[in-house]
Amino acid sequence: NIVMAAQMTDAHRRFLQVLMSHGIMEGSEARKLHRRCCEIHKVYYAHDKLDDFISTINNHLQPLFMQIRKGMSEDDGRAHYALVNLAETEITKMASDYTENELELFRKAMDLIISSENGFASSTDILNLADQLKTKKMKKKEAEQVLKVFVEDRWLSERNGEYTLHTRCIIEMEQYILSNYQDVARKCNICHSLAIQSQVCESCGIGMHLPCVRKYFRTQTEPRCPQCNDFWSCDIP
Repeated sequence: NIVMAAQMTDAHRRFLQVLMSHGIMEGSEARKLHRRCCEIHKVYYAHDKLDDFISTINNHLQPLFMQIRKGMSEDDGRAHYALVNLAETEITKMASDYTENELELFRKAMDLIISSENGFASSTDILNLADQLKTKKMKKKEAEQVLKVFVEDRWLSERNGEYTLHTRCIIEMEQYILSNYQDVARKCNICHSLAIQSQVCESCGIGMHLPCVRKYFRTQTEPRCPQCNDFWSCDIP
């Protein structure tokens, strides 16, 4: 017996349209939107059924190689939802929006961020690469402008002159990063998703997101690594 996927209603379609126009949405916003869509289109609403509601949309997006994915902000641990194109790698997807040398600068910034110890790269280090681009060298001023656009488009986040990958970028590019940076990319030992900003155990080398570190050690009398049980030497955030 083939079980029919739950029907897409106008509430589902409206939810998808709004999410498409935002690209990414914080969990509380997505919950509000879920409620509003159900009310407008007089569809049964249950406040704890957002993930079911989304999986109905995902069933219908499958033939289009699209999917709404849930991810976590590495800063505060809040859930986010993003619409992901499964048919393309992130670089081909970005190719329609940026020139070749802009994409090369993004790749180089990503290399620095992923191979760094704390998941950040300084603007100075990124800008120093601008005149070494193989596609077409960039002046510093021009590169600064491009970085600004990457932040506006939510591929990068910037804090006090330090850049990291935006939550949207992590959700969309997780598979790409895990397969292209196998030596340095790590998954969080607690939530098992890609960890860019993380703390690492000095003894066994496992990594944990800062929000996961905070949550995990909240219940422990003394901080010990969940993997090797050695003392956790990093400062608990």
